[in-house]
Amino acid sequence: MAGHPSRTGEGIAVYMKDYLVFVLKRLMQLAAVVFAGISAAFFITHLSPISPVETIIGRVAGQSSFSPEAIQALRETLTALFGTDLPLHEKYLNFWLRFVVGDLGPSLIAFPTPAMRLVMLALPWTVGLLVTAIVMSWIIGNMLGGLAGYYQNNRFLKAFGVVAMGVQPIPYYIVAFLLVIIFGYFWPVLPISGGFSMNVRPGFTAEFIFSVLHHAILPATSLVIVGMGVSFLGMRALVSNIVTEDYVTYAELAGVKTERVVFFYVIRNAMVPQLTGLAMALGGIFSGTIITEQVFGYPGLGSLLVRAVNGGDTTVVLAVSSMAVIAVATAIFIIDLLHPLLDPRVKVK
Repeated sequence: MAGHPSRTGEGIAVYMKDYLVFVLKRLMQLAAVVFAGISAAFFITHLSPISPVETIIGRVAGQSSFSPEAIQALRETLTALFGTDLPLHEKYLNFWLRFVVGDLGPSLIAFPTPAMRLVMLALPWTVGLLVTAIVMSWIIGNMLGGLAGYYQNNRFLKAFGVVAMGVQPIPYYIVAFLLVIIFGYFWPVLPISGGFSMNVRPGFTAEFIFSVLHHAILPATSLVIVGMGVSFLGMRALVSNIVTEDYVTYAELAGVKTERVVFFYVIRNAMVPQLTGLAMALGGIFSGTIITEQVFGYPGLGSLLVRAVNGGDTTVVLAVSSMAVIAVATAIFIIDLLHPLLDPRVKVK
């Protein structure tokens, strides 16, 4: 059965049944991907030679003097807490049992704060930054790319295409550094560090929201500039091929308004492949935001992950990696479900 059902009630019922089976299959694939990704993160982090027990004992012993008996008692308590004396397969089983209830254990960099609490505090910052950057870059890039593919002689769109080709290969962090130099030193009109002003009390107030948006301008812009170039070039190439199709030519000869031809006949049909590009970009943009958050001192998952790696906190590293796997896999899953609804050529059976 093709993506769009017939208009009859029977056709719609058959399509919905096939689509439900399609969703269930994709759900099983999602579960398999998440399970495999998180399992890989678990085994990789447990290859680290750093012992959380000895790390904490070293910090405690460096701050004050303890008797050997007290140190040994502390070591035994921490060993039981982290389960470092267990075989790897038991650690793996315990990890999944704790993961299901959302408790992966205490963090080393903020002991004894739970690792998942640190992740939950940092997650809204990264999600807000990524959603803003992805939506803006995808919409702007696709709209301008579609117009550039249709109006191929427009000077502005030609110039924008040259800029996009030059910017697209540049890594996120290079753009971030350039923005810091420009707006932090040569023209200091925007904040270059932090998630909000220090003199603003966090809360659901207009002052705090404005401060957050103000501080997110540069990090989001660095992600948007590169992402917009990718979307622009992809859409321009697709539209350049679509405008030569017979149905576009027929619509133009039939007197259909140019705006309708551009948006409903050309850009709409080119948007479906771009959804796949959006899904592929999600994984890459997460790695980009890690460095971007470091450059701007943004309090998101990227900054937390770097702190955890530097502090040898494998629990937080595993928690952040697990959230990244779930977020990226879920986003791709949602886009995958939209394909049959948007493109009649995609079959659900």
